[in-house]
Order: sequence, then structure tokens, then C-alpha cells
Amino acid sequence: MNQFTFENRERTILIAFMILGVVCLGVTYLVDDAYHTRFWSNFLHNSVFVTGIGFLALFFLCASIIAFSGWHVVFKRVWEAYSQFIIVGLGLMIVVVAGLWMHSHHLYHWADPTAVESDPILKHKSSFLNPMTYTLMTILIVGVWYFFARKIRSLSLEEEEVSKFDFEIHKKKTRVWAAIFLPLAGFSSAAVIWQWVMSVDAHWYSTLFAWYCTISWFVTMLCVTVLTLIYLKGKGYYEQVTPDHLHDLGKYIFGFSIFWTYLWFSQYMLIWYGNIGEETIYFKMRREDYPVIFYANLVINFVLPFFILLRNDTKRKTGSMAFISVVLILGHWLDYFLMIKPGVMHTLHEMSGHGHSSADHAEEAHHTAADVSGHAGDAAAHGDQVAEALVGFTYPGLLELGTFLGFAALFAYIFLNHLSKAPLVPERDPYIDESLHHHVV
Repeated sequence: MNQFTFENRERTILIAFMILGVVCLGVTYLVDDAYHTRFWSNFLHNSVFVTGIGFLALFFLCASIIAFSGWHVVFKRVWEAYSQFIIVGLGLMIVVVAGLWMHSHHLYHWADPTAVESDPILKHKSSFLNPMTYTLMTILIVGVWYFFARKIRSLSLEEEEVSKFDFEIHKKKTRVWAAIFLPLAGFSSAAVIWQWVMSVDAHWYSTLFAWYCTISWFVTMLCVTVLTLIYLKGKGYYEQVTPDHLHDLGKYIFGFSIFWTYLWFSQYMLIWYGNIGEETIYFKMRREDYPVIFYANLVINFVLPFFILLRNDTKRKTGSMAFISVVLILGHWLDYFLMIKPGVMHTLHEMSGHGHSSADHAEEAHHTAADVSGHAGDAAAHGDQVAEALVGFTYPGLLELGTFLGFAALFAYIFLNHLSKAPLVPERDPYIDESLHHHVV
């Protein structure tokens, strides 16, 4: 079968999970503090995470085209369909932008004019960290990504319309557009990562951060690809995808999990021995106040894939690859949780008027979250609110997991809908024969 059919049963299941996500967001909003910090941080966390998967699919597809790669061609429609989610991601981030202008959330300390005027560091960065720049960069950059996603997809479909192999389309159009996109993607992705994620900790800066976030996206995208191919093969599609293709995906996951760890350690080591207060506090806060997730991050995203995928034959086994892919998707989702939540809690603490330094512990911020909720009564009730504040900030709760499932279902729905609109195997791609006969010794 070379034409995927998006069945009603699949649509119903995904819609049900999307409804679950909406319900979880709604409940989060209702039980949240006065600033709805948990709601907005969950929305930002998941929006950035799923949008990045679509972007990295497009980026890796273009990189493969420029590298004259052929092994992936048999399933390149999957990556093309992933990339079409970018427009939905733009819509999600526009919601964050709207909340910024309407003062509906306080995710970013630099968005408070009073704080900027009284803080030399924020004032120094205000030419880049301000609502107008955030808005323009989000709309322009993600809009450009989507333009290239549509262009690469349309050229791929154009190849299918010719009666015989036509290298001219690939050589003079597809490869040119891919070459234009790669440098634009490299610089623009760093800019939006600085805006969306790094500026949550507005006093902090790392030259490695954009690389670190991108590789986290990339490993996630590869794991989603593995699960997608296993699912489709189980339904009778993609008979041409062999254990050799799975093996190559496994090698990429293995290699870039190590690279992710290299970036994690390099960033940590360089900042730690530099001993600059506004930089080391980033790791001090996470290591001391979020120790479980801090160390679990390394175990899940490095130790497990390293030992599981170290053996060559493991990368060919469907069960092993499915298991490690699920683990790594959750692991890198936790990675983004740890990137965003502590900074958001510190901003909440500052917005609540306590005026402490960046070295304040998250526990004080959790008390603030309970204070500003307006429901502090007797001591017992106050203690309950502090416990609730810990859930969703120090560690994910059921509402966070439900929200993630909803966003994941939205991504899957958009992806499968686009996948059903074109032949699964691009029979007129110049490199299709190489992909069909791909063999790894």
C-alpha cells in the first residue's frame, strides 16, 4: 500500500486525546495562582516542544538533500508531513504573543517595564528582549520556516507528476531551496530559542544554549520518526522500510544523544568554573531545588540510550527501538520542563513583590505561588496550596502529562492528515533506488 488512509478510528482517538489536553489546560487555569503561571508555562513548554519537532524535520530533510543522501528517501514523506505542523506551531506561539501584549501572563521578567527600569541587566538587554521584538521574530521566523516547508513539499510532489525520472527538478530547484534554507534556519532558530526559552531566565546567557535546545528537538524528532515507522509498518504500510533504515535512525539517536550530553556538560562546566553570579545561579537553582529532574535528565537522555543502543543489533530490533524512543521523547520533554519552569517560578516570585535576588530558592517561590492565589486561609489550607504549587513546577503532575498528550495528539493529527494527501513512497525521487536497496553491513 502506497497511500495512507487516515481512518475515522484514528481521528476519534486523537481528538479524544486533544480534548483531554484542553480539559487539563482548563483545570490548570481554574486551580492556578492569580497570574495563571502553571497554565501559561505548560502552554509555552508544549508549544515550543512540538513546534521544534516540525522544524527539525524540515531542517534534517534539507540537510540530507544537500548532502546527496539517499537512505531516507523511502520515508521522506514522513518528515515532509512533520514539517507542515510548523504553521500550527506558529498559531500556538501567537497565543503566547497575545498573552504577552494583553498582560495575561508573566512568563518573562523582561516584559515588566517597572522591572526593566530598576534592573541594569534587564535594561541592557531590553533592545532585544521586549514584546515587539518577540512578536516580530516569532511571526517572521516561524512564517519563513513554514514557507520553506511548503516549498520543499511542493517540489517533492512535483517530481511525482513527471512520467520518468527528472533530475532537473531535484538539482535546480529542490537542492537550491534547501541550500537557501539551511543558513537561515541555523541563525533564526537560535534567535527564537533565545526569545522563547532562554529569556525565561532573563539574567542568564549561554552561547551553547541554542545548540543544546536544537539537539534536544532533533533527538525527539528522530524518536518520533521511529515510532511513526513502526506504527505504519504494523498497519501494512512501508514494506520497503527495512531494519537497515531503522538501524540508521538508531545510529543517529545514539550519536546525537552523546552530542546532547557533550553540550550539557560543556555548558555546565564552562559556566560553573567561570563563577559569574548571574550565570551560575541557573545551574545552582536547578541542581539544588530540582535535584530529581536535574539528575534524571542525564540518566534518561544519556545513560539509557548509550547502553541500550551501544550494541549494533539493538538498533535493528523493533521492540528495543520503540522502548528507547518513548523514553527519550519523555526525557527531552522533561529537559524542556527543566529549562522553563524554574525561570518562570523565579519571575513569579519577582512579580509578587518580594524583591529577592536571583539566588532565592524555589521553595520561597512556591510559597509565593500559594500566597498570590488569594485563597490563603488557615495554616493547613496554606500548606495544601504550597504542595499544589510544587506539582507542576518542581515536578510534572497529572495535568502536565495530560496537556502533553493533548499536544502530542494535535501534532499526530496534523501530521497524519498531511501524510494521507500524497503517496508514501516517492517513486520519482532521483535517489529512491538507493533508498530501496539500502543495506548496512
